[in-house]
This record gives sequence, C-alpha cells and structure tokens, in this order.
Amino acid sequence: MHDVLWTEQQRRIAGEAVEWARAKLHKDSSGHDWWHIDRVVRTARTIAREEGADSFVCELAALLHDMADEKLNDDPRAAEQELERWLANSGADDEVVSHVLEIIRTMSFKGGARAPMKTKEGKVVQDADRLDAIGAVGISRVFAYSGAKSRPIHDPELKPRERMTEEEYRNGKDTAINHFYEKLLKLKGLMNTVAGKRLAEERHAFMETYLERFYAEWDGVK
Repeated sequence: MHDVLWTEQQRRIAGEAVEWARAKLHKDSSGHDWWHIDRVVRTARTIAREEGADSFVCELAALLHDMADEKLNDDPRAAEQELERWLANSGADDEVVSHVLEIIRTMSFKGGARAPMKTKEGKVVQDADRLDAIGAVGISRVFAYSGAKSRPIHDPELKPRERMTEEEYRNGKDTAINHFYEKLLKLKGLMNTVAGKRLAEERHAFMETYLERFYAEWDGVK
C-alpha cells in the first residue's frame, strides 16, 4: 500500500521498480530473493512512518537496494551502471535519484567498518534491511546463503573473526554459525532509529535462544 500523498508519477515509478526487482531476483536462492525485498519494503514503511521520513525515497531505495549488490552480480560495476540508467530514465527528480543512489551505495554491512548513514531515509532503509537479517527470518537466510556459497553449517575449530577487511568478510573462511558472531549479533547495537532498535530487541533475543539450542543439540545434550 503506497503513501496516499504520493503523486501518480511516484506510484508509477514504484510500480515499475517492483516489476524490475521481482523479475531480476525472483529465482535467487541465497536469501536475497524478491521476498527479501518485499519484507524490507514493508518494514521500511513502518519505520518511515514512525520516523517521519520521506516515504517515497525510502520505498524506492528499499526496492532497488540489491539490484547492484556485488553478491548477486558477476559484474557489479555494470549492474550499478544499469541501476543508474534505470533511475535516470524513471522520471524521478534528480534530487530523489541522487538520494536513492547514496543510500544504496552506503547501506551495506561489508564487515561493519562503514560510516553512519547520512540521512533519515538512509537510516530507515538500512535498519529495515538489517532487521531482515536477524530473528527467525534472519536465521533462515544465514543457512540459505551459506548453502549457496558452499559454506559449512558449523566447525568448532574455526573461530569467529573479530576484525575483517571487506575482502576477508566476503571471501574468507566462514561458517553459518560464525556469521552470527561476525555480523548478526552485532546488528542490534548498530540500529539507527528508535523503531529499529525496538524491533531488533526481540529478534536478537530469539537468535540467542536459537544458538543455545543449536550448541546443545550439536553436543548431543538435547
């Protein structure tokens, strides 16, 4: 459901963004499929209302945030150029296009050593994306992504990495369980908005409960 204050042009642009994102991502099996986008959009709407952010900028950025992601594209630069062309030809104002691109280019975790988001809208979309990486859905996505990348579920001898370069984060030795410590359990403390922090609390607690159960079953206790 779009914002009732949107113009007809904004509704058209958002609708075309939905079609493009769904067409490109619907077959993904790494946890970055169309339904991930759909969830992030819905969560961004909720947070944007509470934060008083520009709903159109938030929605467009949420819809397109994975279109040029390096994890999903063999040629990330070409994908980014395609994204730039799409936005330039969409009919959106130049200011909106610049804002959306700035959000998309700076919102990724990439090992955690990133500067804070500059705008309210950027904070909203980053929180919405990060919320989809934690909790029950986040757990599901960790194992989907690890399977897609041929990474093991768990190796007790392989310890989580405390600090990583972006290259190490993307391509270093990792397991699904280690990813909880290298990223997911850090996200609650990295939320930008009041709404994001509130929503992260229960999802974070669920992950902690899950890990306790996982280790008990791994050790044959349960």
